[in-house]
Amino acid sequence: MTADISAPGNTQGRRILRLYHFYRLSIGLALILMISSNLDEQLLDVVHIELFRTGSWVYLILNIFIAVLVQKPKHLMQLFSLALVDVIFLSALFYAAGGTPSGIGNLLVVAVAIANILLRGRVGLLIAAVAAMALIYLTFYLSLSRPAAAAQYVQAGALGALCFAGALFIQGITRRLQVSENLAEQRAADVANLEELNAQILQRMRTGILVLDTQHRVLLANQGATQLLGRGELTGKIIDPHSPELVKRLQQWLHNPTLRPDSLQAQVDGPVLQPSFISLQRGDQQHTLVFLDDISQIAQQAQQLKLASLGRLTAGIAHEIRNPLGAISHAAQLLQESEDLHGPDQRLAQIIQDHSKRMNLVIENVLQLSRRRQAEPQLLDLKYWLHRFASEFRSSAPTDRQIHLETQGGSLQTRMDPHQLTQVLTNLVQNGLRYSAKQHKIGQVWLRLFRDENSDLPVLEILDDGPGVPPEQEQHIFEPFYTTENKGTGLGLYISRELCQGNQARLDYKPREGGGSCFRITFAHPRKLS
Repeated sequence: MTADISAPGNTQGRRILRLYHFYRLSIGLALILMISSNLDEQLLDVVHIELFRTGSWVYLILNIFIAVLVQKPKHLMQLFSLALVDVIFLSALFYAAGGTPSGIGNLLVVAVAIANILLRGRVGLLIAAVAAMALIYLTFYLSLSRPAAAAQYVQAGALGALCFAGALFIQGITRRLQVSENLAEQRAADVANLEELNAQILQRMRTGILVLDTQHRVLLANQGATQLLGRGELTGKIIDPHSPELVKRLQQWLHNPTLRPDSLQAQVDGPVLQPSFISLQRGDQQHTLVFLDDISQIAQQAQQLKLASLGRLTAGIAHEIRNPLGAISHAAQLLQESEDLHGPDQRLAQIIQDHSKRMNLVIENVLQLSRRRQAEPQLLDLKYWLHRFASEFRSSAPTDRQIHLETQGGSLQTRMDPHQLTQVLTNLVQNGLRYSAKQHKIGQVWLRLFRDENSDLPVLEILDDGPGVPPEQEQHIFEPFYTTENKGTGLGLYISRELCQGNQARLDYKPREGGGSCFRITFAHPRKLS
């Protein structure tokens, strides 16, 4: 077998073929120079001078044509024919030059060795056999006309043996080189595949990875880093204008690597990131490897575990409190109904009644954290459902509380637990009405239902014309037990967001232009299963 020299990647085979062409052309030129200066008669015991000189010219001209035409042989037969012709011509020159004393037999051995680099196995040994037979037969033929040539049998046999030895040796070396080359190619392919796999893993990691040089230029940034930082392509750019907080943490780490860097928030509504830094020494260059981990989910899970533990703890306490609390509330109610109770005492009884209700509300909210049931989403027509909700709310609301409904587009459907949606919307509407009434005689809330153009998802906005949320408090309003009122528990918005997330919806706060607040519920697609 032989390698396909015409293959695009087999440059080594083509180099060997060019070496073979150069070797034959060099022999042809040397023979022409020798016969042009009549050195052939002086150096060689030529038997047939005309045959030798004509054969030398034909050998050179033929090799020139072969070197020009045969650059990329496509078949084994072409290489075999080339080697066979070369052996035949050298054998003819061997005969014309007088046999083994001419030294052309040595050239024949070299030609067989080079041919066996390109022709392996039985084909290469066949060329060696042809050369050995030609040497022995031509020596025998010379001995018939020149008895002195009978002494050349040993040399001719040795040259024939060298043809076989050279063929076998070259084939063994070539086979080993081919195995090494194949192994190297396989290792190179494995390394390339590993590099590609590592690149894919690096790009798909949720952890953001950056490599910075001493000028804070981004040498590498995976997809996770660009998403967490909320930026586009960062490779090749200076990180300072894109994330000054990250650069500040980097400077702190360079000043004292033993301290844990503070967390940061690269985007206003983005996740909380925990950076970590590692020095990289690449030759004479000092680089910094930056890891960005999103700790928002970890903090949220820790908070949920904390609240679950708190819920289980307070559930037992709440049951023990509700019994005496109910007795206090009932006693206060009986006092209020007494005819002998004067006005100031009536006021005190009312205070007891109000604070009992407030304590009962706190207990109910805390209990709700520990016994919240699993969501049971149903396919809802949001337009129909909202009209019914607004109608029921208006029927029970005071006259100084108004709710307005506006819907856009065609049918808007989603999958959500209707009871939990009622709880969320009731809480948001009551909050909006309460804050609106603080600045106006009539508290108003607007419900606006539409389809988002970018995500194609149903969106419900709950808007009010109250004072709004101060910017410094916006990031805390969904935290449990965080409240801006003395009478609030700080659990309403937290529970509302948790209920939305349990139904694969999202609850966000957006400041309303011109004042007021806007809570936006982005519902899940109706075909999205819970």
